[in-house]
Amino acid sequence: MTTLHEPVVTTTPADLSVWPASTTEPRPGDLAVGGVPLAEVADRFGTPVYVLDENEVRERCRTYRHAFPDAEVLYAAKAFLCRAMVHWTEEEGLGLDVCSAGELELAVTTGFPPERIVLHGNAKSPRDLETALRLGVGRIVIDSPSEIARLAAAVGPDGHQRVMVRVVPGISAGGHEKIRTGTDDQKFGLSIADGYAQHAIARILDQPQLELTGLHCHLGSQITSVKPYLAAVRRVVGLMARLHEQHGLVLPELDLGGGHGIAYRPGEEALDLTALARKVRAELSDACAAAGLPVPRLIIEPGRAIVGPAGIAVYRVLAVKKTGDHTFVAVDGGMSDNPRPALYGVRYAPRLVGRASAAPTAPVTVVGRHCEAGDVLAADVELPSDLRPGDLLAVPVAGAYHLSMASGYNLVGRPPVTAVRDGHARLLVRRESLDDIRRRDVGL
Repeated sequence: MTTLHEPVVTTTPADLSVWPASTTEPRPGDLAVGGVPLAEVADRFGTPVYVLDENEVRERCRTYRHAFPDAEVLYAAKAFLCRAMVHWTEEEGLGLDVCSAGELELAVTTGFPPERIVLHGNAKSPRDLETALRLGVGRIVIDSPSEIARLAAAVGPDGHQRVMVRVVPGISAGGHEKIRTGTDDQKFGLSIADGYAQHAIARILDQPQLELTGLHCHLGSQITSVKPYLAAVRRVVGLMARLHEQHGLVLPELDLGGGHGIAYRPGEEALDLTALARKVRAELSDACAAAGLPVPRLIIEPGRAIVGPAGIAVYRVLAVKKTGDHTFVAVDGGMSDNPRPALYGVRYAPRLVGRASAAPTAPVTVVGRHCEAGDVLAADVELPSDLRPGDLLAVPVAGAYHLSMASGYNLVGRPPVTAVRDGHARLLVRRESLDDIRRRDVGL
């Protein structure tokens, strides 16, 4: 941990709407987050390095608790998980949504109460289910008919497990076709339209050791409009009404998933959380009143919207090269620590940090160090025209689906994660070393 001297002058620079609220400019061109200059983080921990603003994470957890005071808020661990994140979310009163035995074990061994954890995924392995039952996970979301018999057998005739069923409401929403999960043409859930959901629910009701507590749906990711969530409420409540008519079933829970969109660049649209909470609450109340049902407890699962804007990736420039009309700025990371531009075409707004530049800006493409033409971190972005090797580039909104999706491509090793708060920086996840990689390679 390091303690920094207070700067003489601290200002808030312009065009930082997508950066953590604590971002300041103690000296021209030298951005600080959580009171820690990013250049100092890079010098101490090396680059690439991920920086998480702890207070930003905590404040975003509180924002959800305040917006949805009567709902259960689960942090979607797949966005990013480490022991510190487990600790922060638990202290802020959130539950956890996990989708593997690995995420589950990390959370529970860190001290997170297993009864406040929900496990789901479209293809749970035997180890996933065994771990969930052994650790006493709160709820398991059933995603396919085959899981019903497997889970019932694993629970045993004298056991008990609370479950939900993931249903597909037939609604297309999300920022990219690869992250839209509310339609019938993808791998998740059981369709309402063709009756598979109703059939699976009937099978669950025949298993006395499985207690069905509610329905789950997740429409996709990077959703910036409230309307798809309202449509999902109507369709899922419609299914709940049919289940009540057919089985006399009254389900106490409704999980609307997450997928709440955030801005990655200044001027981009983000989901209005206050409007979402108000309108979903009203829609759910009206739909249940029309169906003659009590209002179930709402569950939501934000991940990206909590940790994404709290993270910054810091890279060091290795080369600047002009090819025809294009200028390429190559950095010491790339698709192995952030595959999202290659997967989803996401665009970022990198910024020069660590020094001031009076040079005019020019369009450049920031590329990674990997042997792929698609290893592009930010295409056609405006950066100072005097960029040179050794400079630092910081990429905001880098907290979600970066390190959690990182790979071992080119055996580069995954970057470390640091936390900043109140002028202090500390290591959360160390850099993956060549020794780590060698130790996994056990044969010749």
